[in-house]
Amino acid sequence: MKEIKLNLSQKVLLLILVTIGFTILFSFFFLHFLYKDLYLSSIRESVIYQGERTASHYHYGSLSDEIIEKIHWYNVVSEYEIIVVDKLKDLYSYFPYEINDDALVNIDDRKQLIDGNYILKEGYVKEFDRTVVGAIFPIKNDTALIGYIYIYVPLAAIQEVFQGSIPILILTGTAYFLVLFLVVNRIRRSLFQPLTDIRNFSKEVSTGNYSNRLYPQNTDEVGELAEAFNSMSRSLEQQEERKKEFISNVVHELRTPLTYIGGYTQALKQQIFTSPEEAEKYLITIEKETDRLTKLIHDLVDLNHLQENLYILEKEPIAIAQLLFDTLDLFQIHVTDKNLNIKLSVQDDLIIFGDPKRIQQVLYNVVDNAIKYSTKNTEIQIKLNEVYETMLFEVTNKGIIIQEEDINRIGERFFRTDKARGRSTGGSGLGLSIVKEIVQLHSGHFSITSHSIQGTTVTIKLPLLS
Repeated sequence: MKEIKLNLSQKVLLLILVTIGFTILFSFFFLHFLYKDLYLSSIRESVIYQGERTASHYHYGSLSDEIIEKIHWYNVVSEYEIIVVDKLKDLYSYFPYEINDDALVNIDDRKQLIDGNYILKEGYVKEFDRTVVGAIFPIKNDTALIGYIYIYVPLAAIQEVFQGSIPILILTGTAYFLVLFLVVNRIRRSLFQPLTDIRNFSKEVSTGNYSNRLYPQNTDEVGELAEAFNSMSRSLEQQEERKKEFISNVVHELRTPLTYIGGYTQALKQQIFTSPEEAEKYLITIEKETDRLTKLIHDLVDLNHLQENLYILEKEPIAIAQLLFDTLDLFQIHVTDKNLNIKLSVQDDLIIFGDPKRIQQVLYNVVDNAIKYSTKNTEIQIKLNEVYETMLFEVTNKGIIIQEEDINRIGERFFRTDKARGRSTGGSGLGLSIVKEIVQLHSGHFSITSHSIQGTTVTIKLPLLS
């Protein structure tokens, strides 16, 4: 058997129809309860009450014509039919009908009457075409039965019972279903229209169009879902822009050294040089550009391994101050060339637990960036101290100021603050990305600030060995 698949709107519509159906069914049973239990019960109680009250008019003696006349007068003014007879067989002359196809009085009924008890008779009478509720009461004196009173009432049909209230029921029912329709329709619009918009929006996103946005009218769960889709779209849009920028940067970083290598190789091959010194200069340039490519590829591989958790740290206790001094020795030539003043504030006894190779790479890259982007004849401040059981490493230089909108992007692949990507600094934009990943792998914190007066400060916090 083929499974019937319904979409969400069809399911809700089905739920509404089922709800209305149950409401109508409930209304039917409620009216039936009112008719059968409340209405019929009240009629039975009234018949018994009126019968006992009528029979109580006679307390002694015989059933005189005067008493019978009073009973007949009561029959005229009452809503009930009352029959008074001397003998039980005479009752059939006044009520010659069967109730539910049975005789009005059977053998068991006769015994009850002889014992002085009344009997309740209820059932359908064909001649009246309706149900009759009645009771037969025996009239006794001190010694014997002297007569019988049969009081009965034909019941009105249910539509007659509720004839006065039917207009009210119709009016209130119509108003109820009208309000129900308006509420459901509003819910349908507020629920399904945003969902339809989200569906269309997701299709646009799946095709690569991340520029569209949803504008939810409500702040309910559907509105929150729309905002989540907007956030997802913005994130995908930013990732797409960064991917394009990354590809452009990779092409740029590779094209420049390859152009140099290809050009000078052709010059050497075709012997387009005027002296051996010029040829040697070409070879040196080729070597530098080859080293540049090698470093670029090596940094990309390192960064990928770090970001994908493919690199296993070989941790051991590290005297971080000594490692910093060893790293600074590597930059003496560069510091001298730019006439920079290195101002140190180092706490010698700090010990951290980490990978010495990677920690030195962090120190090297941070100091390298500070020297590259420092203005000549300026000062670089390097601090290494303990703050709240944490190693605090700060490097401050004065040179290129990082704009506020670029601060959060420091550490992205190939991102550089010098938009022209000049070759004077020689950077690829991967150094701080690697620093950021290594610091995170050591459960540390990386941050950077930049001010026109104080300069640019790179801050690294790492846990000390306890």
